[in-house]
Amino acid sequence: MKILIVGLNYAPELTGVGKYTAEMAEALACEGHDVRVVCGPPYYPQWRIADGFSAWRYRAETRSGVRVLRVPLWVPARPSGLARLPHLASYALTSLPVLAAQLGWRAEVVMSIAPSLMSAPAAWLVARLIGAKSWLHIQDYEVDAAFDLGLIKGKLARRFALALERKMLTRFDVVSSLSAKMVGRAIGKGVDPLKAWCLPNWVDTRSIVPLPHANHYRQLLGLAHGAVPQTVVLYAGNMGAKQGLETLAEAAVELVRRPDISFVFCGNGPARAKLEAHCAGLPNCTFIPLQPAQQLNELLNLADIHVLPQRGGAADLVMPSKLGGMLASGRAIVAMACAGTELYEVVEPRGVVVQPENVDALVGAIEQLASDPSRRAVLGAAGREYAERELSGASVLGGLSMKLEELCGHFEPDSAAARTSSLASPANGLAHEKLAGAPLEPTRVD
Repeated sequence: MKILIVGLNYAPELTGVGKYTAEMAEALACEGHDVRVVCGPPYYPQWRIADGFSAWRYRAETRSGVRVLRVPLWVPARPSGLARLPHLASYALTSLPVLAAQLGWRAEVVMSIAPSLMSAPAAWLVARLIGAKSWLHIQDYEVDAAFDLGLIKGKLARRFALALERKMLTRFDVVSSLSAKMVGRAIGKGVDPLKAWCLPNWVDTRSIVPLPHANHYRQLLGLAHGAVPQTVVLYAGNMGAKQGLETLAEAAVELVRRPDISFVFCGNGPARAKLEAHCAGLPNCTFIPLQPAQQLNELLNLADIHVLPQRGGAADLVMPSKLGGMLASGRAIVAMACAGTELYEVVEPRGVVVQPENVDALVGAIEQLASDPSRRAVLGAAGREYAERELSGASVLGGLSMKLEELCGHFEPDSAAARTSSLASPANGLAHEKLAGAPLEPTRVD
């Protein structure tokens, strides 16, 4: 089957949407499909073009069996709400000639990844012109998020943007998203329930596994030795507006009185500088950059407690992709979510959930777990079981492959098990490339 994927972000980005788009494309290519991707150069989460790539040139390459067609992209140094609009528009415009060139290739499925929704009309039009099936996969309700989080303001602008979004969503043959509530939101926007489908972000539960001892990072960060054994509270991921990291910084300030609790912040993004400034002078805070993919398991196992902060306005607009790795690592999780949201329902039975932006509740949850290793072990085991049952790459991507073939009339029930087994192979795209990430350069904020 010929599959054309239109998505702004792609490997070698180590986190976010690009990571999942690349793993999906590589897994489908490994199964024998002919896959092409139209994307921009890597820039996320640092918000600058990666070394070895150009912001202004078209480029074609082959990565793990996938034909990758990169287009020019403008990347703002400061990604404010308004600055993101020309950023997304630049990809939508520069991808047009590449998409036009794919008309002769005649894909059977054209899949558009949102964000960015700005490129979805062109992807849909290509599918319509060549008689292909059109698929929109929503990683993030960017229109809702932009207004609900205050990145863009104005009632008239919001009504106009939502009307355009609704018009676009209802045209695709399939609209998928990450959770049942996010799929429900699509239906609420006018998508036919028969065309809506749940495609959660997955985790490689064979490469992310609980480790009995995770001393590598503890030694590098100076947390392995000392008079007081350390309980490590880890945040690993993008540092942006949706995360509500200021709440976590305030919790670190409150817990400086606890010499047995250390905070480690791993990642990059537009909010990192402000976060470091907030934590300046705190002896219990350590910052490190994004780590190479091959060290992800060691990094996640550094945690005694994973923290997943989130602003209240982000409820059911996004499903944090980092959650899968946290669950698979078998460590306890404290998440910030409102009752009734998908994040709450996933974490609450197997972790601790507190109200978003409630510093006192977050501090209390961390202190209770720091004092109760047995409870941490029980919660971690429950999270691991959930990851294996619901989020394994073989299960999620196996279901995707069968859905694609059913959509195009190629589905053969007798071979379903073989396809799922193929997607579980270590040779597929789930076995991350050994990407060269930033070297470990821990810096204690003084």
